[in-house]
Amino acid sequence: MKSSLRAATLCVLMAAAVAAPPAFAQTAPAADTMFRATTLNLQAYGEVRAAPDIATISLGVMTEAKTASEAMQANATRMTQVIAALRRAGVAERDIQTSGLNLNPQYVYEQNVAPRLSGYQATNQVSITVRDLKKLGAAVDATVEAGANQVNSISFGLNDPTAAENAAREAAVKALGAKADLYARATGYRIGRLVSLSEGGGYSPSPPPMPMVSMARMEKADSTPVSPGELRVRIDVSGLYELTR
Repeated sequence: MKSSLRAATLCVLMAAAVAAPPAFAQTAPAADTMFRATTLNLQAYGEVRAAPDIATISLGVMTEAKTASEAMQANATRMTQVIAALRRAGVAERDIQTSGLNLNPQYVYEQNVAPRLSGYQATNQVSITVRDLKKLGAAVDATVEAGANQVNSISFGLNDPTAAENAAREAAVKALGAKADLYARATGYRIGRLVSLSEGGGYSPSPPPMPMVSMARMEKADSTPVSPGELRVRIDVSGLYELTR
């Protein structure tokens, strides 16, 4: 009786072993899927040049006085004159923005003597957007004549970069497709389909902001010459292509 029971149990265990596939067999389909398609993962870019139509200038007024209140009052008076000159030069109020306001004590340092307070320095910086580049030089001159004694930087840009960006996108996709065709031919394949496409990069002012010298006052002459040059608008793209024989 016990022998019959042991035989029956052995048969059940053997049947269960046959019914359950090995653990590695369950992972085989997933591994096989990874190698069913041959793909290309590539990057390319498109770039166009465009003439800028706006400029941003950073300029300011720096004043010094014996007391903090005197330094700030003198600074406020001169900055009010600068802003009024900008308005007369055609710069809209919305295009004038305060970017920095500082008041710092000034000390005299002598050897073996404690620092001595000599006065205060007040600085007021504004960022200005000029939308008519023909008036750019005259606007800078007007601010200096009105009392601005710091012109820190100038950068150029596009008021609406959409058209330039779209042209760069088309160039980027065209370059990406040409590169994919080249790799496919070189490896004995042909392009089956574009699986995914992603974009990176985009419009940024170029050339970068240019430093300008600090100045006390400018003699009246021709308007300050300013050359806007051209901007580079670049779009980077990445694409995944499936190849076929």
